[in-house]
Amino acid sequence: MTPGDELLFCTLGGSGEIGMNVNLYGCQGKWLMVDLGMTFGMNEYPGVELVFADLEFIEEQRKDLLGIVLTHAHEDHIGAVPYFAKELGVPLYATPFTAKLVAAKLEEAGIAGEIELNVIDHLDRFDLGPFGIRYIPLAHSIAEGNGLLIDTPYGRIFHTGDWKLDDRPLIGQPTTTEELTAIGDGGILALVCDSTNVFNPQASGSEGAVRDGLIEEVRRHAGKRVLVTTFASNVARLQTLGDVARASRRRLCIAGRSLDRIIRSAEACGYLRDLPDIVDFETAMGLPRGEVLVVATGGQGEPRAALARIAEDTHPIALESGDVVLFSSRQIPGNEIAIGRIQNRLAARDITIVTDRQRHIHVSGHPGRPELEALYGWLRPQILVPVHGEVRHMHEQARLGRACGVPKAITQENGDLVRLAPGKPGKIAEVRAGRLVLDGDIITAADGEAQVIRRRLAHNGLVIVVLGGKGKVHVEAIGLPLDEDMNEFLDEAREDVAAALAKLKGGQRHDRDTVSEAARLAARRAAQRWSGKKPQVRVILPEV
Repeated sequence: MTPGDELLFCTLGGSGEIGMNVNLYGCQGKWLMVDLGMTFGMNEYPGVELVFADLEFIEEQRKDLLGIVLTHAHEDHIGAVPYFAKELGVPLYATPFTAKLVAAKLEEAGIAGEIELNVIDHLDRFDLGPFGIRYIPLAHSIAEGNGLLIDTPYGRIFHTGDWKLDDRPLIGQPTTTEELTAIGDGGILALVCDSTNVFNPQASGSEGAVRDGLIEEVRRHAGKRVLVTTFASNVARLQTLGDVARASRRRLCIAGRSLDRIIRSAEACGYLRDLPDIVDFETAMGLPRGEVLVVATGGQGEPRAALARIAEDTHPIALESGDVVLFSSRQIPGNEIAIGRIQNRLAARDITIVTDRQRHIHVSGHPGRPELEALYGWLRPQILVPVHGEVRHMHEQARLGRACGVPKAITQENGDLVRLAPGKPGKIAEVRAGRLVLDGDIITAADGEAQVIRRRLAHNGLVIVVLGGKGKVHVEAIGLPLDEDMNEFLDEAREDVAAALAKLKGGQRHDRDTVSEAARLAARRAAQRWSGKKPQVRVILPEV
């Protein structure tokens, strides 16, 4: 679909879910993409780590796609870039820190020389077709979190990206209240706004307050080895932990390749300049226990991250009974089981666990209700479009916006094509929006046959029937809960298959499809009779 003389908005990811953000603006025959993120595979995708938005709609419009503007460097906003940027074939735009991390991803993917990556260093306005774009610095849990002010022939859009309010951010200088009010004075047609924390009645809080809380907490554990786990991308938190190490007279040790990469990129962009000297693992382990502060990846329960290996005692960093692990991060929904598994392993070794529920050692990077209400008042948009949330989050923000006097709030989900102007704003059509998964080295449909069969195998197991010459039948089973009854089941299943084949008459005995289906049904009935499960059954026929 080519946009006409109108202003359109559509998400292919990030509306109806938290993560995988892909936003599209259409105007006068052209499209602009904001962010190209991914999310991590959950239990519904066995064997899959990465999940992407299906970009078929915009791929079909790629000749009219002007570019991809990236708000910040979190994976749910840039993680899909190395997988789709070459295919889309359009320039990328990012501020320096985000560009540094994106460039590393492109280099790793072997396509750095094929992608135009534009670094917007001084936050100057740049134009892409009918869109005039300016970065608006906002506080978030990463360096260079930005909103976008997008000028169009039909009015201005304020696209928040991920944001919060923070009067002590430690890293960066967010746009001030006065500056946001001035932007609102210039008129805002639509506010496209983060919905993640809309149910939080409190403001998210300041990174400066977290620094105070972490210093106090680390000092409480004098004489103990303290490990703090946090998001690697949270540069402000890394600065905080450097300050904590210095204030508590501990040496700083970093465990996790992603932390090393983020620190290098941050320092190259002028951040973390006064981070204390970092000691290696061997030096850290040689220090008295109360003189080291370890910062490690893995707070979301990632099985290959540093914290998981430390919990299993297979990492050079060792913890002992009485040592302390501080979880200075929020649980991402869906990770509760993985995080609980790590925490239980630590607890079993008598290691003390402290989370943000017990002490003030973390604040969210997303706005609570007071912050949303403040932004509505400063910008005074005509239209509110909630994004970045599950359906319940977005509908709640729409209600909040209307209660605060925003004239129109539009609730949309992935694939909804919304006309913002001219005329009455609202949904006008639906376009394809689905999910893709990185399955091994292949990007494929999330609802494809491989995933469907894998889920069935996980739930019900597998029975294999091999039909040999002269009526020979061999049956094997995997994943059926029969244990000591397995051999008896296999014997009976063989008999059932042989009996089913013996009942075939005339030409049926020579029709491969008929023979295969008869064997399949007989084996499945036997499995259900013995186990109550309905396994996948594969029949192997000899070539005639």
